Amino acid sequence: MTAQQIEIPGVQNLPSAWLGRDIGAEPERWTIRLSAAHIAELESNLSDDISLTDLTKSGFPLPTLGSVLREFQGELINGRGFGLIKGLDVTRFGEDQAARIFFGIGTHLGHARSQNAAGDILGHVRDVGARPDDPKSRIYQTSARQTFHTDSSDVVGLICLKDAKSGGESLLVSANSIFNEMQKRRPDLLPLLFEPIATDRRGEVPDGMQPFFEIPVFTWHQGFLNVMYQRQYIDSAQRFAAALRLSDRHVAALDLFDELANDPDLCFSMHLAPGDMQFVYNHALLHDRTGFEDHANLADRRHLLRLWLSVPGDRPLPDCFAQRFGSTEIGNRGGIVVGA
Repeated sequence: MTAQQIEIPGVQNLPSAWLGRDIGAEPERWTIRLSAAHIAELESNLSDDISLTDLTKSGFPLPTLGSVLREFQGELINGRGFGLIKGLDVTRFGEDQAARIFFGIGTHLGHARSQNAAGDILGHVRDVGARPDDPKSRIYQTSARQTFHTDSSDVVGLICLKDAKSGGESLLVSANSIFNEMQKRRPDLLPLLFEPIATDRRGEVPDGMQPFFEIPVFTWHQGFLNVMYQRQYIDSAQRFAAALRLSDRHVAALDLFDELANDPDLCFSMHLAPGDMQFVYNHALLHDRTGFEDHANLADRRHLLRLWLSVPGDRPLPDCFAQRFGSTEIGNRGGIVVGA
């Protein structure tokens, strides 16, 4: 399909088409503060001997917090697309108990998906000494600045167990707002982002697949604008001879996308303190993290846990997403699976 044949939607006037300069100044709009009753409900589930991987929503009952999370789930997929849950004192719990609380909350928002070739459904986000320039490394395993990107799931969740000595701020931007601004500034470049673009799988290759996938940055499907983006991995996919080549105009479109993602009017930052849980909707938002300086003591170093969730009742996705999500079946898609 040529750029001239691609349907480009009009301006996106949605709750998720926010501006960072506005929404970042109003944290009360997107913060859920756990009450003493909520925390007691979470703690009541810690005595259960069900393994984490077998934990389900029904096996992690939350009589009052559950209704809050149902509303929050709707806000993620149909509203502003993100939120922060505060009030959990993780110093009271060991890592296993904090992980169980986080995973249990996740069961009320969606179904956990594999995050790597090993099949881990609860990821550890910390600097393990990986090199950012290594085409097989994952950028979250370094202390380097990331770039704005989406993850391979409907929703990504993080809980902070320990924060860095300095830096490591979380950054968010609306893909709808980037799209709207590109339409104003360079409508001639916008169709290029609706064309397939190769993205490196960074060594995690499903059986029978190429070492890259070719999903457009923007797709328009059944009335929804979707985004799939990781510039570092788009650039590194060019090492493969079979990957679609980036023209100068493609690069110009990607550069403008990055410029807008980093525009202080469009994006904003938040600090994740120990105990904070952030959830972000990948189809409408992009997230990032600033570089950080860690503590000298290994036991004090920055450490977050991550969930990838497939959300029941979510929007339909175009068939091309199956290259990365494995399936486009609502409630059963996303994650990284490399073998049968």
